[in-house]
Parts: sequence; structure tokens; C-alpha cells
Amino acid sequence: MSSTTDASTATREVVDTFFARFGSGDMNGVLDLFAGDVSFHVGGADNVPWAGSRNSRDEIAAFFATFPAVLTPPQEYVIHTTVVEGAEAIVIGHNRFGVLATGKTFTNHFALHFTVADGKIRNYRMYEDSHAIGAAFTH
Repeated sequence: MSSTTDASTATREVVDTFFARFGSGDMNGVLDLFAGDVSFHVGGADNVPWAGSRNSRDEIAAFFATFPAVLTPPQEYVIHTTVVEGAEAIVIGHNRFGVLATGKTFTNHFALHFTVADGKIRNYRMYEDSHAIGAAFTH
């Protein structure tokens, strides 16, 4: 097996574990997958409470704690495909949530980029439909 194949297998395992833990609500398990120093960014409108950059485990924990405070449970969450090459993974999917404060629902088509090294997520970049999400947060 080549080192790229080995890295791809390890990356796939971490990404699959991330979604399994996220889907089951195991936020401590999700946090355990992140390196101590991580580059973590989700772009978005100023009125989207989870948009922004984070670097520490505490900041990432606060990020994941935001969702149940501002959103309904997911009405839909679908992973369409996962592409892995060495340490890099791209996940394409969509989800649908309601915003508690406005009662509006949004469908979010997303791409999530992970970089994994030594079994830990070192880079997390979410590219999502910030227009639809921002509109759902607007009163």
C-alpha cells in the first residue's frame, strides 16, 4: 500500500467517525477528533451566529453548542459524496433546518473540506449557502 493510500484510509476513517458522532449527538466525541491547534472557518453573513474563524478546542465546542440553541433539529441531513485524497477530504451534501427565532426554514447545500494529520482534524472549512441561511435569520 502506498503512503497516499494509507493516508486516504486514515482520513476517510476520521471523516466517517466525525459524521457518525455528529449525527448521534456525541459532541465530546466530535471534539476529540480535532487537533489542539486547528484552522477552522465557516464563512457567512454577520447575522449567522456560527460564522467565523476558530482555532481552539473551546471555540470549536462553542461553535457546535450554537446549533441546538438557534436551530430546530435537522429536518434533513444528507451526505451525497465524500472524496478523499491523502490527508484531504471533501464532503458534499445538503441539510434543512428551522431557525428558532424567526420560524423560517432553510435548505443548505454545502461542501466541507477537512485536512487530517496524525488521526486528527487540522483544517475544517465549511462552504455553505450563506445567502439562504442569512435570509432565514432575518426577521
